[in-house]
Amino acid sequence: MRVLMVSWEYPPVIVGGLGRHVHALATELAAAGHEVVVLSRQPAGSDASTHPTTDEQLDGVRVLRVAEDPLHLEFERDLVAWTLAMGHGMLRAALTRLLPSWRPDVVHAHDWLVAHPAIALADVLEVPLVATVHATEAGRHAGWLSSPLSRQVHSAEWWLAHRADTLITCSAAMRAEVAELFEVDADPIVVLHNGIAPRRWRANAARVRAVRDRYAPGGAPVLMYFGRLEYEKGVQDLIAALPRIRRAHPGTRVVVTGTGTAYDELVAAAARHRVRRSVTFTGHLPDADLSALLRAVDAVVLPSRYEPFGIVALEAAAAGAPLVASTAGGLGEVVVDGETGLSFAPGDVAGLAGAAGAVLDDPGAAARRARAARKRLGSAFEWGRIAAGTASVYASATRGSAAEPGRPKIPTGNVFGRG
Repeated sequence: MRVLMVSWEYPPVIVGGLGRHVHALATELAAAGHEVVVLSRQPAGSDASTHPTTDEQLDGVRVLRVAEDPLHLEFERDLVAWTLAMGHGMLRAALTRLLPSWRPDVVHAHDWLVAHPAIALADVLEVPLVATVHATEAGRHAGWLSSPLSRQVHSAEWWLAHRADTLITCSAAMRAEVAELFEVDADPIVVLHNGIAPRRWRANAARVRAVRDRYAPGGAPVLMYFGRLEYEKGVQDLIAALPRIRRAHPGTRVVVTGTGTAYDELVAAAARHRVRRSVTFTGHLPDADLSALLRAVDAVVLPSRYEPFGIVALEAAAAGAPLVASTAGGLGEVVVDGETGLSFAPGDVAGLAGAAGAVLDDPGAAARRARAARKRLGSAFEWGRIAAGTASVYASATRGSAAEPGRPKIPTGNVFGRG
């Protein structure tokens, strides 16, 4: 099939897990013989003089990367206007550089930021529109749509969910969330998990020892979080649990790897709980260093309060790290409590401390669970299998009526009924 993927992230432009997902899916589909074009963008803050539009073949995938227009718009300050401008640039590039000589069988949109160009292209070309919802605005804000920006984002998500001919989510939890939030039937929504390429996370023994010596001097227990530093990721709960963990396991340290808007708040939380010297914030790490750190720690702790899937759990499992994770969203499907890791309820600081302590109490059992988690990757989270499932979705997608819906009604309270 000829597939046009529209995504606001594609390597080397990476914001979160979406870009890696689209890259892995696109390259696997191409390897399976499908003709894949990815329509994406150049880095934010650049322009056509520094980062002109490019059209190149990468890993079997044609990538049309669109330059930013001259407007003075910033992603952080002008999100909706910036997104509309990006969509306009994508649409213009597709119409002038791509479609005169190439026509897709299906358009695949990844998240609300590309709703405008993806819907427009599917309408113009009269082909099915498939949309993957990777996360929701309401989910990221614990069910509240209290700001004008959140209401705007929610309405764009709602529009894409209603306009798509087929919807995909990365977990059963996300399928239920999408059906509830956007008032669509859950049954036709296809669940296709994220995947992982295990070999990427290998590290040699010498590098692992060096990293262990750096972050766990004297052989102290060390726990790790890696991912975006945002409130919904629950890192504040890990920091709050650290004093309890240290009482049972003196000297335990926590390494926090990643960047995000919650950094200052997390540093303040570590000081407030009197564990600032026991928490190391590394910022972003290159993959080689991250691989070694994952192999060196006693456990990776993923304390998310909201998590559509939890690809970091797969990455930790691929590296062989024992897992301690909340049951938020997709994490409850990725980590099987007692079999491939230990789980606790989102926001349960005592439960987190108990699960982390259990790993430190019995390293042998933790290692057995880690081996089971790694073994499961090959059966449940292999990209070839996921790409084949996606291709089946494309083949069965049929174009419905391009009816234009009205605006959704925005709830004034919590959309999940939490008060």
